[in-house]
Amino acid sequence: MGCATAADKSSPTAENDGVKLTQQDGKVRVEMGGKLFTEYYFKDVSRPFLYPIIGPGESRMTRNWPMQEAENEEHDHPHHRSLWYAHGAVNGQDFWSESAKAGKTVHEKFLEVTSGKKSGVIRSQNKWVAKDGTVVATDDQTIRFSGSAKQPIIDYDVTIHASNGEVKMGDTKEGTMAIRLAETMRLTHNKFNKGKPTGHIVNSEGVQDGATWGKRAAWCDYYGPVNDKIVGVAMFDHPKNPQHPTWWHVRDYGLFAANPYGVHDFERKPPGAGNYVIPAGKSVTYRYRFVFHEGDEKQAGIAELYKQYTAE
Repeated sequence: MGCATAADKSSPTAENDGVKLTQQDGKVRVEMGGKLFTEYYFKDVSRPFLYPIIGPGESRMTRNWPMQEAENEEHDHPHHRSLWYAHGAVNGQDFWSESAKAGKTVHEKFLEVTSGKKSGVIRSQNKWVAKDGTVVATDDQTIRFSGSAKQPIIDYDVTIHASNGEVKMGDTKEGTMAIRLAETMRLTHNKFNKGKPTGHIVNSEGVQDGATWGKRAAWCDYYGPVNDKIVGVAMFDHPKNPQHPTWWHVRDYGLFAANPYGVHDFERKPPGAGNYVIPAGKSVTYRYRFVFHEGDEKQAGIAELYKQYTAE
């Protein structure tokens, strides 16, 4: 198990101003500027996930349930665990839900857990295990935390390996790189906050709100109020990703996901039109960036930040 946090202990800036990662039982605590930003849960879970996400102004930007009870939150979709990567059809197996027949993404080992003045990194290996115990695929995930307390950034890279034979990423809307936002940021009200302000969605093509579902775009942004402060998150689809620009499975109730496979659902094409096959022994890599920001996408300069991302 790799752990390089000690390498930065001699530098006070790493602890006070940088990104500090601390391994604990079943999770890795991530602090930015000396304060909690998120925690990476990997033990005895349906899949690894990040919770909570504490954004600008210490705004809690993801739903608390089902990780913990909270007032005024809907209890739908118990598999929407804050921020995660999963897909609903992998060689016909469901890795998205937590139904009785669903598989699990099982943490195998860490390759790196590193703190730093400018960024912190978690690198891990996982097995995609079907309900019957069959290993369908494996992955390497690299999660890099950077930015500042005012605008924290998560770079989330996933390499899927067809290590146990051919892998077919199936055509379904149920996936893939996802975050479930705070209830007050929703595009539509939930049963607890009727009449209160709701959020908004916009993508790189200028499409807004509910019309963004199932559309292709290089980036998408979802913003709304948390504790009377407007905050948002932009998700970037890297131009080298297969199927770029991705389709967006972004819902009015706060689900926000990039899904490069759900063509049948998104474009009403024949079933299987979005299938993507990884030949046995080969792999495919997807890269995404999350930018947590104040204000709307224009105030945060998301279009310019995406240009910078693609130039890196």
